[in-house]
Amino acid sequence: MSTLPPDPLSARVSVIDADAVRRQALSAMLRGAGYHDVTEAGDPRAVMSVDGTAPDVALLDLDDTLHADVEPLIAGRQVPVIGVTSDATPAGRHRAARAGLLDFILRPIEPAELQMRVNNALASACLRRTRPDQPGSNLAATDAGTVRESLSLLAAVADFHDDDTDQHAHRVGLLSGAIARALGLSEDYADMLAQAAPLHDIGKVGISRRILLKPDKLSPPEWMHMMQHVDIGGQILASAQSSVLHLAGEIARTHHERWDGSGYTAGLAGEEIPIGGRIVAVADVWDTLTHDRPYRKAWEPERALTEIRSQAGAQFDPAVVEAFSRLDLKTLAAARDVNQLAA
Repeated sequence: MSTLPPDPLSARVSVIDADAVRRQALSAMLRGAGYHDVTEAGDPRAVMSVDGTAPDVALLDLDDTLHADVEPLIAGRQVPVIGVTSDATPAGRHRAARAGLLDFILRPIEPAELQMRVNNALASACLRRTRPDQPGSNLAATDAGTVRESLSLLAAVADFHDDDTDQHAHRVGLLSGAIARALGLSEDYADMLAQAAPLHDIGKVGISRRILLKPDKLSPPEWMHMMQHVDIGGQILASAQSSVLHLAGEIARTHHERWDGSGYTAGLAGEEIPIGGRIVAVADVWDTLTHDRPYRKAWEPERALTEIRSQAGAQFDPAVVEAFSRLDLKTLAAARDVNQLAA
């Protein structure tokens, strides 16, 4: 497959569904969303080739075509595949995950959500082709700068969707690196964590801005929707090959797990939670507490530090909190400004 087009709307999108009415309706929706190159097929074996050319992304019906002889085709794909289904049950989600799908979308389909998920799939495909630490790569040269720039841009996308600024992501990255050093972890790991941590909320691109920016308490359905950002982030980064992006995916999935096992979405506890997720959990909460949010004003640093210490052994790894607490309060306060922390 050739390099993805710079404009997502010019990507080749294939709709694969045995039902002609559904297939044509989805194709029309894609064209209405601005995608220029939309093809159709009724046979799931066309995932890898439609009209003799591999698509940039494929949308595959799951209601009628997800069966044993299709799963190997999906698992061996080089094309990101989005499932389309009416089955919103946990069993349906697990079936889609077992088949190796990148993502899935539920019927009835909202055009805005469709465009978002297709663009996310295209972004994921680009990430899979970023292999800065494969044999023969030179991270000390131009490739390293390109990868860092790409990471920064991806973090900015997530932050802009959330609060119209890219500062939160970078502050969390810098503070996460500082905590890793305070824990005595290697400088290489601390540097990699500082690069990966800004992508912790990349999954928020899949969450409604109405919910993200809501000034009031979220309703239970809204909160359930919000929690999906960790799974979305993990899915976006799942196939990344570089060490930094692999770590970013791990963090995206686990930074809302809790030391006592009451977090989301896997319910991991204690050291089951990867150390990167445990560190970013503290850095993320600190930065969120000490900055204005749509639903409340920023806390003073002393109050935020007291709150984080009170959660040692419950929400947070006690060792991470202890290392965080050893950082100079002036340094923590400076973390409210990414330029000061970086200096």
